[in-house]
Amino acid sequence: MILRLALGSLLARALTVSMTILAIALSVALFLGVENVRVGARASFADTISGTDLIVGARSGSVQLLLYSVFRIGNATNNVTWESYQDIAARPEVDWIVPISLGDSHRQFRVMGTTQAFFDHYKYRGGRSLAIEEGQGLDDLYDAVIGAEVAAALDYEVGDPIVVSHGLASFTDHDDQPFRVAGIVARTGTPVDRTVIVSLEAIEAIHVDWQSGAQIPGQTTPVERIRQMDLTPTAVTAALVGVDSRLQIFGLQRAINTYPEEPLLAILPGVALQELWQIVGVAETALVGVSAMVVVTALLGMMAMIFSSLNERRREMAIWRAMGARPATILGLLLLEATLMAAIGAILGLALLYAGLLVAQPLVDSAFGLWLPIDAPSLRELTVLAGVIAVAAVASLLPALRAYRLSLADGMMVRI
Repeated sequence: MILRLALGSLLARALTVSMTILAIALSVALFLGVENVRVGARASFADTISGTDLIVGARSGSVQLLLYSVFRIGNATNNVTWESYQDIAARPEVDWIVPISLGDSHRQFRVMGTTQAFFDHYKYRGGRSLAIEEGQGLDDLYDAVIGAEVAAALDYEVGDPIVVSHGLASFTDHDDQPFRVAGIVARTGTPVDRTVIVSLEAIEAIHVDWQSGAQIPGQTTPVERIRQMDLTPTAVTAALVGVDSRLQIFGLQRAINTYPEEPLLAILPGVALQELWQIVGVAETALVGVSAMVVVTALLGMMAMIFSSLNERRREMAIWRAMGARPATILGLLLLEATLMAAIGAILGLALLYAGLLVAQPLVDSAFGLWLPIDAPSLRELTVLAGVIAVAAVASLLPALRAYRLSLADGMMVRI
């Protein structure tokens, strides 16, 4: 009986009720959407590098090593000598190793020297491999493979020339040895998108006429002669390491950290990523807080709507009381109306979320490399929906109590 009365009352005020339900639905969709973006961003952040057991570099801090080796942010305190790199590569625990050489740039994008092993072993997003969308790999000494953001920002195509600059903020270009765009990597949503990849030998080649960070005055070696030189590097910036068995990770890490020839540091990428997320995760908390306030605002709007309708419904309440309706019936009616509006709004918000995800998922993935999962509602999301309905019921208590206290005489009085 009371449910039929509540539904009839809501239908009688269809316009205002619909606007309130829509406000709740949009706020719930926004809150859950932010939550999905947060989870997707955190997963993408954690999956920036996967399948790599250790990252090795000069002794510094774990976050610093992670920043410059994976995210191309900052600089190494020192390099790892080629002899030390070879010693690590020769250890029986090592299944594969990828050298990384950093230091140069191209129009504010980092240039990274490496080998074919980088394309073979670098994984992201739970084991995905890099894919060259256009062109080919590093076949020639002066070939360069660029990330998707580099290509988009600089409007590069396969075959275009690239001139590498010395250092990160340098006005000195290696224009005597230009590179050629040989390939463009498909968008990954990782720092690879913002990287110009060349070979280790190419890094050595462009620095043949350099010493102690400066070009030797008056010395220019012809490219033909450089191609015939032994371009084995003397040092690398860092190395990505994969082991034969995960049981060997900590033993290898300890051996590298106590390497007697030079001070080295080996870190677990997953642990370092968690440390880094604790630093950058403050924005995540702020974003969730803002979206939660949107939900609260919608619920306050619902409460205000119920309050504003009380004056119009005084006669209705009084008639019910005169017909024998108990105070609990009046309270229950208003509580049920608010609960129904919140429940319908929450369900509609969930539907809007999934509709938005279906449309936005491929667009966001192709544009930003951010994967938004479309899964069944999680326990956290169901808890949010239940919380919205519960808070709506509590918020309706105040107008419900006010309606209960309206006197029969005041409700029946006709003001002239």
